[in-house]
Amino acid sequence: MPRQDSDGSAARAAALRMLDAVLRRDETLDHAAGFATRQLPPADAGLALAIAGETLRRLTDLDALIDRKMRQPLPGDAKARMVLRLALAQKIGLGTPDHAVVATALPLVESGPRRLVHGVLSNLLKSDLSSDEPPRLPAAVEARWDEAWGHDVTLAARRAIGHRPPLDLSFKAQPEDYKGATLAPRHRRLEDAGRVDHLPGFVDGEWWVQDLAASLPARLIPADAERVLDACAAPGGKTMQLAAAGHQVTALDRAESRLKRLRANLNRTRLEAELITANLNEWRPDALYDAVLLDAPCSASGTFRRHPEVLYRARPRIIAEMAAVQADLLDSAALMVKPGGSLVYAVCSLEPQEGEDAIRAFLDRFPRFSIAPAPSPAPGIEPSKEGWLRILPGMLEKQGGLDGFFTCRLVHEG
Repeated sequence: MPRQDSDGSAARAAALRMLDAVLRRDETLDHAAGFATRQLPPADAGLALAIAGETLRRLTDLDALIDRKMRQPLPGDAKARMVLRLALAQKIGLGTPDHAVVATALPLVESGPRRLVHGVLSNLLKSDLSSDEPPRLPAAVEARWDEAWGHDVTLAARRAIGHRPPLDLSFKAQPEDYKGATLAPRHRRLEDAGRVDHLPGFVDGEWWVQDLAASLPARLIPADAERVLDACAAPGGKTMQLAAAGHQVTALDRAESRLKRLRANLNRTRLEAELITANLNEWRPDALYDAVLLDAPCSASGTFRRHPEVLYRARPRIIAEMAAVQADLLDSAALMVKPGGSLVYAVCSLEPQEGEDAIRAFLDRFPRFSIAPAPSPAPGIEPSKEGWLRILPGMLEKQGGLDGFFTCRLVHEG
């Protein structure tokens, strides 16, 4: 069994490896954490992830602080800059005492960088590092979202990234006496929930973790749709929603490893679905479906509250590449919908290229489909004039906010 790290040095070293993997090798934070913390006990692994995550949430502001104390520019991937970022994130975001910030930062660097880090960090800690302003996003992201949604939405995104989001639970049935706020049917929102597997109802399979915005696409599937295909199904939140609603569900995903997690979730919740490992663009069903739900792979920029690294990974080239993937998947999914049936498209993205533009282009290619206006799924969430649901930063902000999302129901007119 891994030994507890008494001085926190191993957790900081793991956080440094995670930050390096995300910013230099373009890995997701979860993937980087899987390797960087595999030898750490849970408490130290959690601390390492918290430090790395807080660093990524505040990276733009941390770099500005560091640059003000530098006589010469420090490369973005320099180890000294990486360590300074981690140290300042602990001070500003986690409230770590100054002496602990310095004591755990210096062992991460040696010789020249050690002296540089000590000097810059000591000067910064003498300054007032507090600020009433929310963390800034990368300049390119702020410019893109300003143009797409307006500056008020970008400001709301800045406010959102400065706080860890609440925990949303989706239930098999409407919960009666469960703690938390109710924002929609079969939903509870918890603050400071602690370990998920220790919450009431976990072992009994009463619920699963799912951001409220991520639950909206399955809510658009018509209740009378008997056979439903959940394309790109893993990790399975929408599959479980559909199964709990009484649909006959086929869950398809190209990765068997991802379906393994879905199968475990189905077993825990005692829900049923047919699982198929296949590429949607190559697979064809024996019969057409009453409804197809396509939660397509995307840039995931809407998940920045939980995964701040997406702000650095979701570059214009990636967004364009994902939009091409989404177009192919939409075309394949459309061929599996019976006349009169529904195709629900969704992405956890804040990029119009992956949402609104994707649907407009699809309707040009498939004129027999039309938009079915979405109902309001919850107080404070209203459909657009076009009929789709666009979830933006700032929505339900007082209640804890939502991930950025786009979803639209299309009907095959025959």
